This record gives sequence, C-alpha cells and structure tokens, in this order.
Amino acid sequence: MKSIMIATAAAVGLLAAVPAGAQTTVTTTTTESTGSITIAPEKRTVIRQRLSTAKPVTVKEKVTVGATVPDTVELNTVPDTIVSDIPTVKGYSYFVYNDDVVLVDPKTRKVVTIVE
Repeated sequence: MKSIMIATAAAVGLLAAVPAGAQTTVTTTTTESTGSITIAPEKRTVIRQRLSTAKPVTVKEKVTVGATVPDTVELNTVPDTIVSDIPTVKGYSYFVYNDDVVLVDPKTRKVVTIVE
C-alpha cells in the first residue's frame, strides 16, 4: 500500500513538472458594468458628454441600478448618433438626475446603469 502511495505521489510530481502543450492567452478589456449592460469607460464618457445637457429630473426616491423609475419621470430616447457609436445602448431610454445620465429599460422602467 505504501509503495502505491509513493508511486502515485511521484507520478503527480512528474505531471506537475510537465509544461502544458497548448496554452491560451486571454486579453481582458476592463469595462465598468452596472445593471444589465456593460459600457467601456471611454464610451461612458461619450454618453455623459452628449446626454448630460438634457434638463435634469427631480425624483423623490433614490435612483439606483435596478430601481423602477416612477411614471412621472419623462424618459428620452437615446439618439441614433449615440447608438451608432455605442450599440449596447440601443433600445434604452435615459434621463438626467443629479448630473448623472441614467439609462433605463423603457419597457420595465428599470434603471440599467447610471453614467456618473
């Protein structure tokens, strides 16, 4: 029994020393993810610059990702010029709240991301 354990340990040691034949390199791009969509930081800057000029909205409740926006808040459609640059935002609406651009799923009125 002892010799089987020693042989197994030796075999495991040999396998650990053998380099892997096919290795894959993975490149990860860092993006900020909030809610149900992911937008790269440089694209978030574009959204903020282009949409933050809309009239700010006052909301009694705290606006957070996943929260439902009240029916009293008027949602704006994300312009096609932005959708062509950032296809991820296609189909979403937005409003400006506390100098942040809030992207909303217009069907559910749920906040999917807040661009600060």
